[in-house]
Amino acid sequence: MVCYMTGPALSEAVGAVLDDSDIFELILVDNGSTEAGRQSINRLIANDDRVRLLQGQGNIGFAKGCNYGATFAGGDVYLFLNPDAVISPGSARRMAECGLTQDRPWIVGGLLRDIDGREQRGSRRRKLSPLSAFITFTGAHRLPGLKSIHMESEAFPSAPEDVDVVSGAFMMTCRRSFQDIGGFDEGYFLHVEDIDICRKTLDMGGRVIFHPKASVMHYGSTSNVRRQRVEFEKLKGFIYYFKKHAKTGPAKFVAYTSIPFMGAAIMGRAWYLALRQAFKGA
Repeated sequence: MVCYMTGPALSEAVGAVLDDSDIFELILVDNGSTEAGRQSINRLIANDDRVRLLQGQGNIGFAKGCNYGATFAGGDVYLFLNPDAVISPGSARRMAECGLTQDRPWIVGGLLRDIDGREQRGSRRRKLSPLSAFITFTGAHRLPGLKSIHMESEAFPSAPEDVDVVSGAFMMTCRRSFQDIGGFDEGYFLHVEDIDICRKTLDMGGRVIFHPKASVMHYGSTSNVRRQRVEFEKLKGFIYYFKKHAKTGPAKFVAYTSIPFMGAAIMGRAWYLALRQAFKGA
């Protein structure tokens, strides 16, 4: 669990982990907290020897934080969980039982629910490409024959099913798979690293599986960080992803020419939402 200025949700997320008898250790990578936040963390873990707190490394980002935490893990199965995600009892066990039947690199993701129990965007997605991103972000997926990368509005599966992408907010793999995949690409600071690691897994002939009976209640956006900064890191992640996976001349041309459009779409939306919230609070 990698946290940064997370706020009150962290206590609930950590408490749910420590209440789950299927999880035998928690490695908490604190990339930065206020003084009050640090005191809260210390109170949470004071009497529980299952928790290892890693501090002092500074804000090294999500991907690097996950890799750093994994180096201290004693188990053979890794669960990456956001600090604002409250895991449901039995979910970790169900994911492990599903993944450990695989004989190749695997990732299992679960359902992200909002506080009203509805599926959140990002739990299960299709493959990301410049074309699929354009179709999704322009709303063109509403046209006949075109589909969004997001699948939350589609029929919900009754059993685990293969998908292209699951969310890094609630993602499991085994030690061997994680090592074979090479962990998270540390070229990503925040956002898109989950899309990338899923793609690497599939490129190696592995499986990415969405488990509908493993879930978390995900608050989302709880860190005390400006929306524009978070969205800027997302934009950087998309740019890095498209450049990284563009292997041919035409693909590179598309990747580079799409950058200004991605920037306008992502940052334009960030400023719009921030201004709308500011006017509501005025």
